[in-house]
Amino acid sequence: MRIFILTPFCLWLLISCTKPNWGASNPAPTNRVTSFKDSVHYLALGDSYTIGASVERDDNFPNQTFQLLKSAGFKTGTIQIIAKNGWTAEDLITAVATTHKRNSYQVVTLLIGVNNQYQGRPSKEFEPSFLSLLTSAIALTGNRPKRVFVISIPDWGITPFASGRDRREIANEIDAYNLVCEKNAKAQGANFINITDAYRLDGSKPDYLSGDGLHPSKLEYTKWAIKLTQQIVNVLESGG
Repeated sequence: MRIFILTPFCLWLLISCTKPNWGASNPAPTNRVTSFKDSVHYLALGDSYTIGASVERDDNFPNQTFQLLKSAGFKTGTIQIIAKNGWTAEDLITAVATTHKRNSYQVVTLLIGVNNQYQGRPSKEFEPSFLSLLTSAIALTGNRPKRVFVISIPDWGITPFASGRDRREIANEIDAYNLVCEKNAKAQGANFINITDAYRLDGSKPDYLSGDGLHPSKLEYTKWAIKLTQQIVNVLESGG
């Protein structure tokens, strides 16, 4: 497996090449980034994809994102992850309600639903629980919905774990769940980040797959973290 290392310069090269408003003449706009004066406290809500099952803790997408923000010149405060392997949306609702948290966060991410889908539950049954979590996430930003980032559910049907299953049916169900996530995120003014389309292209390749044959590797999580960081920077720089 090839080694994937991001120096701060390489990070900014990757981010700036897809962020047109930064301009080619200033690919690493430290001054604009550090104009955001608050320390960034980040809350990540989810399941195994958020904790990064089968990778080191520092390699999951929330911790990679936190480090990218630090490299981008932001003052970073704390990162808190409320997530566990196998959690459904209902499990996460209980955990959010019972876990000690800060009063507010500058960034909240939400990635949930794959275990509801895996259990064969319809997307219409998932929707009220997802909306409850989204409402809680927005409240935890001090009612600043632009600081909430909903991440689409990866399609586990492309992985070796799904061998012998109906991969097309899994894909259709994941799409239905993601439509629920996207619709409600946009209706509430939050961000929706689609990682599923790109994941379907790379997620089954050895470099992008962890040893358990189901979850992403560090390299795949890095792709998510870069995409998420781009959007966080856009929001915070614009005063969202």
